[in-house]
Order: sequence, then C-alpha cells, then structure tokens
Amino acid sequence: MNNQKEQVWFITGASNGFGLALTTQLLDNGYKVAATSRDKTSIEEKIDKNSNLLALTVDITDDKEVKAAIDETVKTFGKIDVAVNNAGYMLLGALEEVSAKEFQQSVGVNVFAFQNVIRNVMPYFRQQKSGHIFNFASSAGYSADAGAGSYNAVKSAVIGFSEALALEVKPFNVKVTIVSPGLFRTNFLGAFPVARNKIEAYGTQHLVDAMNQYNGQQPGNPDKLVKILIDTAGKENAPLHLLMGKDAYQRAVTYYQSQLEKLEAMKDLSSSTDFE
Repeated sequence: MNNQKEQVWFITGASNGFGLALTTQLLDNGYKVAATSRDKTSIEEKIDKNSNLLALTVDITDDKEVKAAIDETVKTFGKIDVAVNNAGYMLLGALEEVSAKEFQQSVGVNVFAFQNVIRNVMPYFRQQKSGHIFNFASSAGYSADAGAGSYNAVKSAVIGFSEALALEVKPFNVKVTIVSPGLFRTNFLGAFPVARNKIEAYGTQHLVDAMNQYNGQQPGNPDKLVKILIDTAGKENAPLHLLMGKDAYQRAVTYYQSQLEKLEAMKDLSSSTDFE
C-alpha cells in the first residue's frame, strides 16, 4: 500500500466513540477521511472544518447509499485505501424478550451493513491490488453473556465472515483485521437499547443497571486503540485478530482454554460416529 500518510480512509459510525476518535486522530496527522453517520452534521459539529474531511450522511443498511458514499469518496480523494466497519450497537435482553423486529434491526446494522461496505469497496481494492478492511467485532463475539445473546450472535458473525473474507481477498493483496475491544471508555455503555418486552424472571434490568453504573469507569483508552489501527493499516504483517484490552485478551484465552478441555473430553464420543 502507499505511504501511510497518503492513505484515504472510509469510516462508518464516525460521530461517536471509536469512529470519532479515529477520524479525529487521522485528520490531526494529515490523512484524508470520508466519515459517515446517519446525519453528517453530528460529525461536522464535533470536528473543525478540514479540507481532508468528507462528512457523509449515510444509512449503512441501504446498499445504494453505501455504494454512493464509497463512489463519492473515490471521486473526492481519487482512491480509497482503508475501510472501517465501526458502526454498531448492543441490544440487551434475554432472547425470549427480544422481538423478531429488534433482532432483525440489530443484524441489519451489525452484520448486513458491514457486508454493504465490503461489497462496494472491494471492486476498488481488487482493481488497485491493495486495501485494508477493519471490521469491529467485540470480545463478546468470543464467548456468551446471559442477557446479551443477540449481541453475542452478531459479533460472532462478524468474526466468522471476516475470517472467510481474509481468505477470499488475500490473492488481491487486501488485508482484513477483526478489531475486538473489551470495555473502553466511549459512549457505548450509555447508549444501548433494551428489549421492549420485559420478563421479570430473567432479571435483565439488573444487567442494565450494572452497565449504567460502570459507564465512565471502563479501563480501555479509545485513543490508544485507534492509534494501533492507524499504525496497523496496510502493513504486510497486519494481524487478522486484534483483541484490544486486557479484559478482552483474558476473556478469549479463558474461553478457548475451556473449550479445548471440553473438546478433549468429548474426543471419543465425537469419533464414534464414523463408519467402521
């Protein structure tokens, strides 16, 4: 890929959290950035006017709008080098509490919208034989949480399809990195929706209260995370998995170690289904 400072970035969910921190840090260091949100004024109000910023209003669940935004990025800056699927949200609620519509909306934003960006940026990446896609997952994609099953599902999906994507685009010299943060001090915990259907037996409200109380005390520094993304973009040895935060690392290690132990215990039973 070209010299890093010449990179053009396309970022979804740029009005808050990691997206805003990444956009700000890139602009401060002279990069060109196409930053999207449901309303571009929410970006422009938080970032000083900058000729290297292209703020775009985009419904990322609309494939045509995503294509138009990516085409506009290339028209404005001449190319696109890095695409960041960052926009997303956490829906809380036991699976029985979560309605079909709520689940579908979550999948639309957290999964299908990522595919919209991938589908529309890859023609450019294939043509130039370079590019880097960052897909934001979560440490919640590696192990489950009672009361957040729909979020576990979408983030597990991001990890799964990103691993497949990395194999598909490798021949075109395109990199894929899955970013899986633990708890970082963004607005994330203060902005999550909760399933409307409340079933007291599940105690979902206790989880909601605990998260609200913890908001503002998260150990992760978002500015440090986005600096790592900037340093990683386009690198030949860019990792497929970026577990960010001590809590995220430990969560994944604990989960995989426990699964290996369980798999070993089931080895004979698993093998017993083959033809003799």
